[in-house]
Amino acid sequence: MISPAEILPGVIFYSYLSAERKEKVCFWNHHTLILQVSGQFTLETSAQTISMTGGEMLLIGKNQLGTITKTPLPGANYETIVISLQEDLLRRIVLEDKLEADRKYIGPPNILIPSNEFLQGYFQSIVPYARSSGAEMTDEMGILKVKEGVKLLMLAMPVLRNFLFDFSEPHKIDLEKFMLHNFHFNVPIERFAQLTGRSLAAFKRDFLKIFGVPPRHWLQDKRLNEAKHLIETKHQKSSAFYLDLGFESLSHFSHSFKKKFGKAPTEVTPLNSQIDQ
Repeated sequence: MISPAEILPGVIFYSYLSAERKEKVCFWNHHTLILQVSGQFTLETSAQTISMTGGEMLLIGKNQLGTITKTPLPGANYETIVISLQEDLLRRIVLEDKLEADRKYIGPPNILIPSNEFLQGYFQSIVPYARSSGAEMTDEMGILKVKEGVKLLMLAMPVLRNFLFDFSEPHKIDLEKFMLHNFHFNVPIERFAQLTGRSLAAFKRDFLKIFGVPPRHWLQDKRLNEAKHLIETKHQKSSAFYLDLGFESLSHFSHSFKKKFGKAPTEVTPLNSQIDQ
């Protein structure tokens, strides 16, 4: 089986790992419901770190950057079902059921969903489809399962009406604060522009006003300074973090590092070692 497998194209996915741990940067265009079947799932964003194990559910808010870690527990596999709550489907639910947000949602962007017997039953009803690669799930059945999940979420947490059915565009947020918290995520400049509520041209213009240099130059400089910090104070090796800091390869990172600091990463001495000497 390919992992992740599409159970309903673009909407329901099934991820399976037998004996490995994966970390990667993700961007969520849509609200996303994670059903953890087995193993441990950890989400890290600039504002939250959330972990869950088998039987738990997490709702991830749209328009976010984050790192996910998938970890099979000892003697077990890792299994996750991912449901993308796409905006066109949520709009259809609003029209069909005459639902709408009645106020602005102000809670956390990522929410562990408290379990109840209805959600547990829903959870168990999807697992067989996922494990059989969705062979028995038609598009119509898949959409019905997504709609059922949305309604059960609102039953468990009525405040989610305002979370799910807010279709306003991302507002123009504090660019400086956002970039200082999220520079380490390896995503295109276009994504950063979108997440700060700007066109690409407006993002570059505002960025230059605030930081005095173009975004790509600032990002590389900031990431190289972070790399030096990780080597000196955290005693980390370049191979452990160069991808997380947005470098295409270890050689690309080493070349850029030496160009900026005049020495290779392997020639940097950890700070406590300098003190000991």
